Amino acid sequence: MSTLEQASASPMPDGITDPNFRPLPGRVGNLTVPQQHALQTLKNQLHDEGHFVEERMDDPMLLRYLRARKFDVPKAKAMLLAAEQWRQDMKVDDIVRNFDFAEKEQVDQYYPQYYHKMDKDGRPVYIERLGKLNVPALYGITTKERLLQRLILEYEKFLTDRLPACSAAVGHPVETVCTILDLKGVSLSSFYQVRDYVNEASKIGQDRYPECMGKFYIINAPWGFSAVWSLIKPWLDEVTVSKIEILGSSYQQKLLQDIRAEDLPADLGGKCKCAGGCSLSDAGPWNPDEKTGNGVA
Repeated sequence: MSTLEQASASPMPDGITDPNFRPLPGRVGNLTVPQQHALQTLKNQLHDEGHFVEERMDDPMLLRYLRARKFDVPKAKAMLLAAEQWRQDMKVDDIVRNFDFAEKEQVDQYYPQYYHKMDKDGRPVYIERLGKLNVPALYGITTKERLLQRLILEYEKFLTDRLPACSAAVGHPVETVCTILDLKGVSLSSFYQVRDYVNEASKIGQDRYPECMGKFYIINAPWGFSAVWSLIKPWLDEVTVSKIEILGSSYQQKLLQDIRAEDLPADLGGKCKCAGGCSLSDAGPWNPDEKTGNGVA
């Protein structure tokens, strides 16, 4: 009997076409007996207490909260219920239905943040160009509140649209993102001006959408970046910090190990040149009608 078969107390997920796929520990298809018991206990308690939301609380979602709290059911349930209260307070369902970020193209000039295709493991790639941040111009066309609403909308689309499309494209479940944070040209003064937004955005990611980070590359880290990192690091938990790789200006080879050249924007060392710019293309399997300048959807 293989190690995976010995460890797994849950069946493999449906719809797998990749013959080489093996779930990571703590995922559907690779749960120990205690982990499977914790999942069922959490599910039963949520049902019994009237908190279970059928359309959102599938096993992969519940397991994200359980992994975030090391399969401690009371702590995982407290985290999940706090997130549910936050969803009500922030009117997340209303944001999904009605929020229109009409200033997207203008904001892209001063703070580019966008999803773009996949890495070699099938994760959607999220790119943020903090070095292009122009705070006075940014807050002249939008507000911190609208930036956070946009962030929430993108997290929701990540879960409901991007991950399922990536999973279908590669033939196995995809549950995490590959993030590239570009610090080229970043200034400490600009970061200080926007640090409240960055802090709140980090907390939303960790507390409300846990266990979504797969890989995180910080590129073009400038001399003196340790000062900025010392401000950011306390906002992040240990697991998150362990997934972050800090690279200088010679980052291209590392990125190309994980992302195909045709899927990486040309200005980051790849070959992709989307029509109208990669940052506004929303190119990826979640958007099959979108075409790029090099003929790759």
